[in-house]
Amino acid sequence: MEGSLEAPVRHPIPWQDESWYDEAALEAELRRVYDICHGCRRCFNLCDSFPILFDAIDEAPNEEVEDLTAPQLKAVVDACTLCDMCFMTKCPYVPPHSFDLDFPHLMLRHRAVEHRKGLTSFADEQLAEMDRNGRLGTAVAGLANWATRQNNGLTRPVMEKVVGIDRRAHLPEFMDVSLTRQAPGIVPAPNPDGPAFGKKVAIYAGCHDEFNDGGPGLAMVKVLAHNGVQVRIEHPDCCGMPKFENGDLPAVASASQRISAHFAPLIEQGWDVVALTTSCALMLKFEWPLIDPESETVKLLSKHTFDVSEYIVALSKESGLAPIEPMDKRIAVHFACHARAQNMGPKAMEMLRLIPDAKPALTERCSGHGGKWGIFKENFDRAVKVGRPAARNLVKEQPDLIVSECPLAGPHLKQVIASNGGEPPARIGHPIEVLAQAYGL
Repeated sequence: MEGSLEAPVRHPIPWQDESWYDEAALEAELRRVYDICHGCRRCFNLCDSFPILFDAIDEAPNEEVEDLTAPQLKAVVDACTLCDMCFMTKCPYVPPHSFDLDFPHLMLRHRAVEHRKGLTSFADEQLAEMDRNGRLGTAVAGLANWATRQNNGLTRPVMEKVVGIDRRAHLPEFMDVSLTRQAPGIVPAPNPDGPAFGKKVAIYAGCHDEFNDGGPGLAMVKVLAHNGVQVRIEHPDCCGMPKFENGDLPAVASASQRISAHFAPLIEQGWDVVALTTSCALMLKFEWPLIDPESETVKLLSKHTFDVSEYIVALSKESGLAPIEPMDKRIAVHFACHARAQNMGPKAMEMLRLIPDAKPALTERCSGHGGKWGIFKENFDRAVKVGRPAARNLVKEQPDLIVSECPLAGPHLKQVIASNGGEPPARIGHPIEVLAQAYGL
């Protein structure tokens, strides 16, 4: 039966069920799903997982999924970035369809089985320790940034050889002072004349916001305070997305309990929670409730968490916004995969349309970065390849500004634009930075 007329749903992830880790059952499910994908092929242009799968089948003796070897099955998993776009935008067979197909969570299951067997690479394990790495990086920011700089011919070849990080891949710089430590000096008092005076927002700074780039956080603080919102910045822990990518679901469940317990008292006191990074918002709003569906604090946090652009748009409708100065600029907007996966529509576009005379234009293609996936040597060229359509579309109309809701997509897209022969902008920041600029903040 082709497609479903009902709204897509996702099942809780049964990671505590022993049968979920049964390798024979996993292989049977991989072959079942791959066979459905082979017969459909609508996802051929999303990422390399599907071309790898389809080429392997086409080159097999009988052109059947049953011909594929275990390494060929795994190659499809290894190319998946867990962007969720096949589930969200292409697949006609997602639940409640009888085929019950959730490709990204099947890839996650395979990685969870590998992780349980101790097969997750050392580099993946260590890079997923985001808070530890962030604290160390900020403590020695000068040295760390020198060592990770792309043009460092001394350290980057060593990093490539030892941990497999491609010497060409951009790595985020570290700030000298973390965002939460900066907070006392950068969070202004709420504007008593602001239309949203009386509202309270606890900003959840993800690891990248906390340790690497405080620009979006600073812009959000200024915009909210200007509109009368009382603001605080919180970073209780990493949301666990990098460990989620590894299939380390016990660690993700542990993070969900700690962080939701941290925010629960604030929510009870009337604070909304706004996650600065789309991946963090996706985890808090959607993935955690599927990993820990019985937790009341996880449910509470999910209900009261907003993405940055989503919150500003909601605020504009609920209380109105302070007057915004016209900005006659063409703005190319990269619609990040984990923003799309939140199923809330292109809120960055809605937000930028609130700026008089602004001309935002949307690009709905993946950047190809995929979290830490795209920095590895075996993936970097593939990450550039996947990102080329997005990069071409972003620069096609020669915009004045380019923005992305994903902090890792921005620098990667700059590299892809350059590889396409274009002139990348100095910065591809978050759309909230443009709104702050329009306010003159």
